[in-house]
Parts: sequence; structure tokens; C-alpha cells
Amino acid sequence: MIAEFISRYRKEFDFYEQSCRMVAQILEANLRSAGVRAIVTSRAKNPTRLEEKVRQRSIKTNYKNVEEIYKDIVDLAGVRVALYFPGERDEVGKIVRSLFLLVEEPKEFPTTAQPTYKKRFSGYWATHYRVRISEASLNESQKRYSEAKVEVQVASVLMHAWSEVEHDLVYKPLQGTLSEEEYAILDELNGLVLSGEIALERLQRAGELRASTLGREYANHYDLAASLLDLARTNLSGADVNEAAMGRVDVLYALLKAVDLNTPDQLAKYVQVLHSDFEKRPLSEQIIDQILAEDPTRYTTYEKIRLIEAPLAALTSDVSRNSQTQSIGEFMGLWIQYEKRLRSQATEAGITMVAMPTSRLLHRLEVPKEIFASAERLRRFRNQLVHGIEVPDSETIQAATNELHMLLNYLAPPPPAPRKSPRKGAKTSKSADA
Repeated sequence: MIAEFISRYRKEFDFYEQSCRMVAQILEANLRSAGVRAIVTSRAKNPTRLEEKVRQRSIKTNYKNVEEIYKDIVDLAGVRVALYFPGERDEVGKIVRSLFLLVEEPKEFPTTAQPTYKKRFSGYWATHYRVRISEASLNESQKRYSEAKVEVQVASVLMHAWSEVEHDLVYKPLQGTLSEEEYAILDELNGLVLSGEIALERLQRAGELRASTLGREYANHYDLAASLLDLARTNLSGADVNEAAMGRVDVLYALLKAVDLNTPDQLAKYVQVLHSDFEKRPLSEQIIDQILAEDPTRYTTYEKIRLIEAPLAALTSDVSRNSQTQSIGEFMGLWIQYEKRLRSQATEAGITMVAMPTSRLLHRLEVPKEIFASAERLRRFRNQLVHGIEVPDSETIQAATNELHMLLNYLAPPPPAPRKSPRKGAKTSKSADA
């Protein structure tokens, strides 16, 4: 049965190799975009080493068929994310959840399981995710890769190095069982790695403070990401910072440079405003929305940046591209009118509107339920259009534009009532004139 499993796996090796390579490529691009420094690698399980592992596990696990072996071995396709700064594990977790479908809840290390040998230190610190690629994000020729389960291991560069050594020596003892002295040395190395992680966290914090120094420009989007995190911790509650991802920091950096706002002094103003009107959206998106709301002409600049960062590769012809661009322009023109209309109403009601017309603002303006639902739907669509990677087709954009037309008509101020002219010969009084 094990021989049958290995024979089948050898035939499927390229499938698993390509699956984990695709996950690694998607993840690496998004980590880089978010300003997270990491080394991302991938590999499908080596058939020879896999056979050794299965034969060892079969001693304790009574496999009944080949399918049970497939269910038991969770890392046939694996991706390793080695972080420069271990404090960014949570941010990577948000990115993994946003990009892929979780097969099960992540596994946190160290676990409560009894260690293999007596340790003074806590051992392996990491988070393991089992994911699939969403079928919707793949083209027709790639659909089959959505069936593969890929394990994503997230830990610091130091922890990955130590765990590789420990795993090969302790769990794959090709040269016999280790001595007490060897176990003690591994434990000592684990202590050094944990101390190294503390140093890396201090290094990260020092970098954040340096990046937030007033009067300097950001050198790159990694610099900006560090500063944004520092400013968010200073100006927002801990819960807000923990729940919101960083988002497309590279796009925010390009926009800040283009509109001459590329300093901590300028960025701090936008982060401070979020304190009173925070949404559970990526921080970079919320700041981009404020920058665009200040001056609607910046939408053109932003769209050029977006085309550079995420070109409309899915379009097959110039005709469809032109149609889509025209539809986007029409929708965004109406959206700018919508923002101005709501800002005017908010001002009349004594309410400060930060940037985007949030659900909180609509509630305060006492918008009816049926209108509120439409406004929220259009707000989500606008966010997808402005910040999303995939751009909807022109028909979808046109349908949203028609709905936005209706919403604007509802919010339009009522025309002044026509003044009745007095009948000819009728007497008027001062009170009637008043």
C-alpha cells in the first residue's frame, strides 16, 4: 500500500510542485506590496524522504488505504515564509486569510504536546496554515490547482533555520538516536534563537522610530510601512491596529510621492483622523481615500499608478479596454458628486465627514433603510474599483453607475416651491408678504 502511494505521488509530483510554487508567487508579491520583508520558498515533498516518513508513521498509524495516507500527510506541497521580523507574523496571517481559502484553522507553535526530549526553552515558534487557491482567481488552464492543499509555514528566519536542523536530527535520525549532549546543544541553540528574535523585534521597533522621524522623506515603501505601523500604534487603539491589515503600501507610497506628501509629518495627519472614523479595512486604503477626497483631480493620478502596479491584463482587446476605462470614468465622476452631496449634508447637520461616506455617517444622517442598503453596496463596489486587483467588466460598472444615478437623485435637494403670485386686484398684507 505504501509503495502504491509513493508510485501515485511520483506521478503527481509536478502537480504539487506547481501548486506550491503558485501559492509562493502570490504570497511573495502581496507581502512585498504590503512592505513585509521575508524570504518565500516552496517545495513539493521529496518522494524518497516522503517514503521514509510514511513508513515511520505507519508503525503507529494503521493505514487502511492510500487515501488515508494522503489525509495524514499534510505537507505534500509546502511554502515557507521566513520573516526578517518575527513581530510581523500577525500581518502575514491577515494576508494569507485574504488571499487563500483556509482548509482548517491555523496551527500555532509551540503546542501543548509533550516535547520529544527534555527542554529548557520553548522550542519552535511559528504558525502553519493549510490553504487552497480560490478557483475564482485562476484561469481555465489553472483550475485544477485549486484542488491542492498547501501548507504555509510562517516563522522568523532564525527559527526556520533552527527547526530545520532540529527536525533532521531529532525526527529523522538517519545516524541513530542523539546523545544527551546533542539534545542539550540543540536546546541551547533554541535559547540563542529566541534571544535573537527579541533582538529582531527591537531592530524592527528602532526602524519604525527612525522611519517616523519628522522632516525626512520616505526612501521606499518598506520605510513607509514601518512608519505607518508606528503612527497607527500611537494614534489608534490596539484593537484597531491588530484588526486592520496594512494593504497596498507600495501604491500608497507612489501616491504620496506623486502628490508631494511623502513625509511622516504629512502622513501623521491622515492617521490621526482615523481615530474618530476607523474602518476595518487596510490602513493604506483608508489613507488613500482621504488623499483622494481632498482633491478629486487626484483620482487621475491614482489611476495611472494603479495601471502601472496592476495592469488590466485580463482585457483581450483595445475596444474592451476603452469601454471599461470609459465606464470607470463615468462611475467615478458620479461618485465624486455623491461625496460632495453627502459632505454638504453632513456640514448642514454639524457633522464632520472625514473622507469616505461610511455607514456610521449614513446612520447619523438618518438615511432610510432601503437607501442605506444601496449606499453600502455602492461603497463596497467603489472600494473594489479603486483598490481591488481585479477590475469588473464594463457591464457591471454600468449597472453600478445606474444605481448611483438613482441614489444621487434621492439625495438631490428638493427644488424651491414656486411662489404663488397674488390674484389681480387682491389686497396683500404685511403678514402675507412675510
